[in-house]
Amino acid sequence: MQQIPSVDLRDFLSDDPARKQKFVNEIGKAYEEIGFVALKGHFLDDQLVGELYEEVRNFFNLPLETKAKYEIPGIGGQRGYVSFGKEHAKGRSAGDLKEFWHFGQYVSKGSKWEGEYPDNVIVEELPKFNEVGEKAYQMLEKTGVYVLRALALHIGLDEFYFDNYIKDGNSILRPIHYPPITDDPQDGAVRAAAHGDINLITLLMGAQGKGLQVQNHEGQWIDAIAQDDELMINVGDMLSRHTNNKLKSTIHQVVNPPRELWGTSRFSIPFFMHPVSDMNLDCLPQCIDENNPKLYEDITAGDFLNERLVELGLIKK
Repeated sequence: MQQIPSVDLRDFLSDDPARKQKFVNEIGKAYEEIGFVALKGHFLDDQLVGELYEEVRNFFNLPLETKAKYEIPGIGGQRGYVSFGKEHAKGRSAGDLKEFWHFGQYVSKGSKWEGEYPDNVIVEELPKFNEVGEKAYQMLEKTGVYVLRALALHIGLDEFYFDNYIKDGNSILRPIHYPPITDDPQDGAVRAAAHGDINLITLLMGAQGKGLQVQNHEGQWIDAIAQDDELMINVGDMLSRHTNNKLKSTIHQVVNPPRELWGTSRFSIPFFMHPVSDMNLDCLPQCIDENNPKLYEDITAGDFLNERLVELGLIKK
């Protein structure tokens, strides 16, 4: 496969069973073959997207000492600010050339998960930053619910199989700033080294220019460029594991721009959709047969996440 397929969520949301099935077939095929799709018809409107980018730029333009006061020790970067070069890909020591922010779950009142997650961090200098971030979080989460419903049908599960696992799930909205590159990067550092995502699915804003690349099954790197009205959505390792690798978590990276563009910033905003921590990621029986034996040991989402945060250098053993 040489390019990322495009699908339209409005097909799945329509009252026409044939259009709904068409979407299920298209997204299922794409996730079995390449693990990425470009999605139209999502719940983010242009005004909200514009407001979010404005607030994100405003935050990253704050002085470093101001941003630094929002870097919260002891929580593995799960909320607030993570400074430049702190995170690295699994198996690498060179830090990625990025700084980022984390918005986390807005837990339902009375939920058993209320005390599980760190509080979201309020930026005092920017009165709209947290409000706009919360709205975007909710619209991306809503989009992800329907994508997972389609994938449940594709696998042969009940359409609403994932709903209870992702309600109050440990999902993260991560605005990322890749600053201008001023010197030759050390140790081959790139904006985001080759990696697979940890979670169920990732919904990415900001893939409209070159930079994001996806590795196909032949080992070739393909540019993943979305249209202005599209989100790029990919399978994460949790979903790949749960489906016994029927749905593919594809290795991807963000490469450095050509030297003549080193002086430019890049912004992207992924939404990492996680389940609640006690979800079992055991390989589904629907995805195991004599030609596809079980590939993975049983593990919960919480234990798997903890393992990966250690590997990424965000928490200590």
